[in-house]
Amino acid sequence: MIKSNRRRFLVQSGITAFALAKPFVAAGDTTSRLKISLAQWTLNKEIREGMIDNLDFAKVASDHGIEAVEYVNQFFMDKATDTNYLRDMKQRAADLGVKSLLIMCDREGNIGDPDSARRSKTVDNHRKWIDAAKFLGCHSIRVNAASSGTWEQQVALAADGLARLTEFSAEQNLNVIVENHGGLSSNADWLAEVIAKVDHERCGTLPDFGNFRIKDGETYDSYRGVKKLMKWAKGVSVKDVVWDDKAGQSPLDFERMLRIVLDAGFTGYCGIEFGGFEGLRRSRERLERAIENVST
Repeated sequence: MIKSNRRRFLVQSGITAFALAKPFVAAGDTTSRLKISLAQWTLNKEIREGMIDNLDFAKVASDHGIEAVEYVNQFFMDKATDTNYLRDMKQRAADLGVKSLLIMCDREGNIGDPDSARRSKTVDNHRKWIDAAKFLGCHSIRVNAASSGTWEQQVALAADGLARLTEFSAEQNLNVIVENHGGLSSNADWLAEVIAKVDHERCGTLPDFGNFRIKDGETYDSYRGVKKLMKWAKGVSVKDVVWDDKAGQSPLDFERMLRIVLDAGFTGYCGIEFGGFEGLRRSRERLERAIENVST
């Protein structure tokens, strides 16, 4: 029944999406333009409910005129070393002309765990995802820089775990990138200090426009935070709400934020991570318009 419902859902939504979607083709020179990708978390509700299978993620992106994807390991958690499964993922994306960019990795421990053994275990846990990302043709894995202790202690601990993981990823010509994702990692000053301490070209950031909530009542201004982190950015995650530094939220000023991204010299992918499946067409069109406006 689940497979039947999923098949019907994909056929119906695919037809609708294909009728409404159009791949974004910029006029003139596209080498310096921002590009659009789809972050898998956008579809998390449908994937969790069995309406979309992980193997169909690239098809959903393609049906909506999006030609690059960002995976989330939670949706194929037991497949990191399953070569047949990864080959199927890779082939389906290739058949559709969809580029695999990165794997967002969660639930593998804290990279800055104060306990040395647990920190080492976390580093080891992520190695299989680096191998999987390499196999799929990605450029990066995204990790979380969770830790505990004082500001200085967490800087040292997170940098230690990241440096060790980056040493391994560099051998595969892959990046380890950190998203502002809660706790001190959502304080751009702290995260910038961590990345600077690692000081490796393969260790960078994935600035998320909407993830600057450090804890209840404590936030970091999203525009200032993205500007701070763009120096090391290998991608950006687009959400349509932002924070100020007084725990207030407001709608994203798309053009203001994208100008910050462009002013940093970034011309890579902006990953859609807002609007959900139902709003995916509108999300793509809204981001396209903003890219067009800041590129002229």
